[in-house]
Amino acid sequence: MTQGSNTAAFSWPVRVYWEDTDAYGVVYYANYLKFLERARSEWLRALGFEQPDLIEKHRGAFVVRRVEADYLLPARFNDSLEVEVFLLEQNRTSLDMSQRILRGSEVLMNVNVKLVWVAEASFKPARIPDEILGSLNIQ
Repeated sequence: MTQGSNTAAFSWPVRVYWEDTDAYGVVYYANYLKFLERARSEWLRALGFEQPDLIEKHRGAFVVRRVEADYLLPARFNDSLEVEVFLLEQNRTSLDMSQRILRGSEVLMNVNVKLVWVAEASFKPARIPDEILGSLNIQ
């Protein structure tokens, strides 16, 4: 995971609940994806974009095209975590992001994510609306 000098960082707190864990109190691997999604949704909200409004106003949405995850350490029941979002690159139809999940200073997970903007009617890649691109803080 590379975080360049022009990346925008966002962090979202997550508490691990019993429902997130297996019988040993360790977070089930697929549930980390939910934590990552929550942080990206809150990142968009912080930029002024609610998910339903994207569909209604801009007739499209971001969808995950690719996730590359390195699970380094387990999270456990009742842990307080921080999920970070770094926007690395944008183009006309997609965003390349990296994310980390931390417990204090310990990095539990490193992730690379590619989001693609798709048109509501076709679910095919489309140009990200200028209003959204203008809010992303990458030149």
